[in-house]
Amino acid sequence: MTQLSGSSDVPDLGRRNFLNLLWVGTAAGTALGGLYPVIKYFIPPSSGGGGGGVIAKDALGNDIIVSEYLTTHGAGDRSLAQGLKGDPTYIVIEGDGTIANYGVNAICTHLGCVVPWNTAENKFMCPCHGSQYDETGKVVRGPAPLSLALAHADVTDDNVSFTEWTETDFRTDEDPWWA
Repeated sequence: MTQLSGSSDVPDLGRRNFLNLLWVGTAAGTALGGLYPVIKYFIPPSSGGGGGGVIAKDALGNDIIVSEYLTTHGAGDRSLAQGLKGDPTYIVIEGDGTIANYGVNAICTHLGCVVPWNTAENKFMCPCHGSQYDETGKVVRGPAPLSLALAHADVTDDNVSFTEWTETDFRTDEDPWWA
């Protein structure tokens, strides 16, 4: 009877463990590589970095530069920009020609239509079902049940930055319904 421990026919236990580790590592890497896109699909993209807000963008997706913007928009003007979560949000120009510290979300609280600003009437008027909002977005005529949502609009580094509005709604003196 021959002894198998010194035989060259039996692979070394260290080599076998290495090959098993290599096989398991390859299988795990392949499985994780296939799952990565699936996991990324279910995780929403972050909106801005460091909590500094979302930079407002124009219709073409370019950052709104405040110094250029104010040369083409006068007092009382309201124009759409891409705001929080990509929602259309109005940038409001105050009477003194500066940007207001709030933006008005343009999504109607009735059925979700985009509400245009009507300069002649000095209010937001929904074309879908006739809801009307005053110049700050407070509902003045239904069927919309709630005022338009607000966002903070801050000017930083010559850009307009939108952040979440979590304080009391200055139009109704109530907690914000959208927070």
